[in-house]
Amino acid sequence: MRIDPRPLPATLPFLGELPPLLTRLYAARGVQSEAELDKSLARLIPYQQLKGIDAAVDLLVTALEQRQRILIVGDFDADGATASTVGTLGLRLLGAAHVDYLVPNRFEYGYGLTPEIVAVALQREPQLLITVDNGISSVEGVAAAKAAGLQVLVTDHHLPGDELPAADAIVNPNQPGCAFPSKALAGVGVIFYVLMALRARLRSLGWYENKPQPNIGELLDLVALGSVADVVPLDANNRILVHQGLERIRAGRARPGIKAILEVAKRDAARITSTDLGFILGPRLNAAGRLDDMSLGIECLLTTDVAAAREMAAQLDGMNQDRKSIEQGMQREALAQLKDLPVESMPYGLCLFDPEWHQGVIGILASRMKERYFRPTIAFADAGDGLLKGSGRSVQGFHIRDALAVVASQHPNLIAKYGGHAMAAGLTLPEENFPLFAEAFDAEVRRQLREEDLTGRLLSDGTLAVEEFHLELARALRHAGPWGQHFPEPVFHGVFQLVEQRVVGERHLKVVLKTECGSVKLDGIAFGVDREVWPNPTVKWVELAYKLDVNEFRGNETVQLMIAHIEPR
Repeated sequence: MRIDPRPLPATLPFLGELPPLLTRLYAARGVQSEAELDKSLARLIPYQQLKGIDAAVDLLVTALEQRQRILIVGDFDADGATASTVGTLGLRLLGAAHVDYLVPNRFEYGYGLTPEIVAVALQREPQLLITVDNGISSVEGVAAAKAAGLQVLVTDHHLPGDELPAADAIVNPNQPGCAFPSKALAGVGVIFYVLMALRARLRSLGWYENKPQPNIGELLDLVALGSVADVVPLDANNRILVHQGLERIRAGRARPGIKAILEVAKRDAARITSTDLGFILGPRLNAAGRLDDMSLGIECLLTTDVAAAREMAAQLDGMNQDRKSIEQGMQREALAQLKDLPVESMPYGLCLFDPEWHQGVIGILASRMKERYFRPTIAFADAGDGLLKGSGRSVQGFHIRDALAVVASQHPNLIAKYGGHAMAAGLTLPEENFPLFAEAFDAEVRRQLREEDLTGRLLSDGTLAVEEFHLELARALRHAGPWGQHFPEPVFHGVFQLVEQRVVGERHLKVVLKTECGSVKLDGIAFGVDREVWPNPTVKWVELAYKLDVNEFRGNETVQLMIAHIEPR
């Protein structure tokens, strides 16, 4: 692992009366003006800039006026679950008479609005079908819905293919010709924007002259959760959505389901951060879609019954424990496939397959292998009928969805279907094509990346002075975000004296450190260390990359280093 300084602009911008360290941190993340730090809802990009928004609102106003039956078709991940919940709750708030949702079981129907899931949807007798977090590539599914007499509104954020579906309206910031400046909205963010536009239209039509105007801000906790869990870039617009959602959660105004998941995870809602959304709430919600049916997760988010929410949260927590166990077994098998490969013989693009691997967990496996070997990785599982389903994760500088497009164009009929974005993608291919695909994918990675790109690179925001290891700074950093994809939490580095070391749990290293001059004593923890290396009583000095965090124990707060990388010095 190489630790490099995070690049800074030649001239630091003026960001108001901020401490110099915060100015430097923001500037290194592309913030150029004080206005970008304003996280009020008034700073959101206007919905009018979304292509297709007027046509979408026309459909919805007619549906509300005619009391049509509306069916939302979502995706089976946390973004899809929160988007389904936001769409369902939001339309009910705004006056829809009949709103229901349907989430395809990933093992039976796969991703998106397929003709098969349309057939299932028709059993509900909908009149308007709305996709959330999917649909932009569902050409055949939309055609099937239209042939059955349904109107179709596609709301999505994924990159479109060569052909757009023939929907009645499409809202997607990434569709051709859309001028919306933030292309980073998650699926839940897109449907939230549609609801904002619908409320404005209904207000202009006089729907709320004799009754209170609904507050769709009540849904921002869900928008924040889905946005962070889907790892979309936290540009200025997404930071507003996430910040506002976090504020609702911290103030105790979250949905009962979110509160219940935090309770079962033993997290204090008043202290929650964006990191908790991604690593505490997201995995528990995703577990339902990975192992069984995401309907459980959606029902947990929809319910207003506190007891029911707690029961469902406990089920989600149990599923997440099962998912961890399955994932650990798959990791061992993946490592066994690679252990005898010399580093110089290892593919630049890793493709891994085992017929016993679980379809719902291959994305996590790909992520773990990518983090370990610092190269784009696709893990495959048996999808039945002679097909393999793959889930890929990428490294900075390699757009994995575009790479799949190159492979598909160079080798027609090799890939049955694919989709995704820069850092994550999915695909399906015939099992007999796996060896050729693995070779073609590796060749495309080699074409784009050099050997030095595969060594792992951690960007540091510099070193902290001895006097900066204090609670006030740790608290300020915690709330200076929200931090996330493309707006990473600050990481610092330095050399420390290793005073104490012990393993807690199975693979977590607890340490006591002293600053290099020995004047300040600090606690630290490194998660998931290599047990063949740590603990090591012969090591007295270490080089760390770390985050400055606040540890709370029995009501007392202390500074703690969350160690991202540790190596003997």
